Amino acid sequence: MSTEEISKRDEATTASGWAETATHRTVRRSKSTPEPLRGVMPPFEAFAARLGGNQEFVLDRTDPENAAVLEDIPDAATHMTVKQALDLRGFQQLVLWKAAMMEGVGTMLLVYATGWSALSPGAFPPPLDPMSASGIFSTAAFLGPLVGGVTSAIFIAMYIFCFGAVTGGHLNPLITIATFFARLTSLPRAILYVSFQVVGATLAGLLLRASYDSRDFKVGGCWLNPAEISISSAFANEFSSCLVVIFIAFGVGLDPRQRQIFGPSLGPIFVGLAVGTVAFSMAFTRPGYGGASMNPSRCFGAFVGSRFPSWHWIHWVATIAASIFHGIVYHLVPPWGGLAGQHERQLVRDEEKSK
Repeated sequence: MSTEEISKRDEATTASGWAETATHRTVRRSKSTPEPLRGVMPPFEAFAARLGGNQEFVLDRTDPENAAVLEDIPDAATHMTVKQALDLRGFQQLVLWKAAMMEGVGTMLLVYATGWSALSPGAFPPPLDPMSASGIFSTAAFLGPLVGGVTSAIFIAMYIFCFGAVTGGHLNPLITIATFFARLTSLPRAILYVSFQVVGATLAGLLLRASYDSRDFKVGGCWLNPAEISISSAFANEFSSCLVVIFIAFGVGLDPRQRQIFGPSLGPIFVGLAVGTVAFSMAFTRPGYGGASMNPSRCFGAFVGSRFPSWHWIHWVATIAASIFHGIVYHLVPPWGGLAGQHERQLVRDEEKSK
């Protein structure tokens, strides 16, 4: 393609509102880490907290040409101030409502799929036989979480791929609340996302009841026997599991430095593996305990379909507490504090100067 043809193509692209900068095109051709898009409207929904995106799909906050977009949607770029994160004008943005609605749809599908695969009769399982040679490893208390963990890992990864470009692929109040305290998600988006996630989970719970033809059931990760498990120990397990998932999700799915190692395409797979592994490993150690939820909307939906216990609060309080703890750590050791990508960006600048 000649230089004149390239120029005409770029002019036509700019006129249509889907332009890329020369810097971004150069980096993309060299398969290095792209800088934030400058002064453009990208062909995707820019969102700093896109799970699995490793902050690649963001705008450049320092570019004045992006000011109008960032005034309406401040989490389209990183480094939000507290004032920007708490700005309530985001509720007026139709695009956020549409994204939240899709979060509700995705959460409904995810909760139903993972809930049905981990569903069992409502009665608590009998105590294990202490004389069994294989112990718990040949019982439903072990095999059930194993199947549930594997299926959850696959479903979560697939749904993040499916909804990531539209909503960021949260599908879980844990991720939304954690990214809010990390200042990657604005308050209006967080409120809308969590609200629609709960609505979607409610519909999934009703579907579970209709599919099972009874409300006498329990779902893995959302049950415990108070005669065997104390509420305090369940809370400690829930809090610890939420921390594990948050740190792994941020490390593999949101850290901008990781896209130089494996790229955003593997982030959702790693997040799914993390959730599935933690769900399995936390579920079979103690009899009478279905494991950690790590998704309060999932248990909310399961209880809508069955019955609400008095201890459902632990799923929400543990989620918020773990998110606050992680937010503090995130601000003390931010992922952009190092020299990640500096060499590649310098190469691009040198190449532009030589033209």
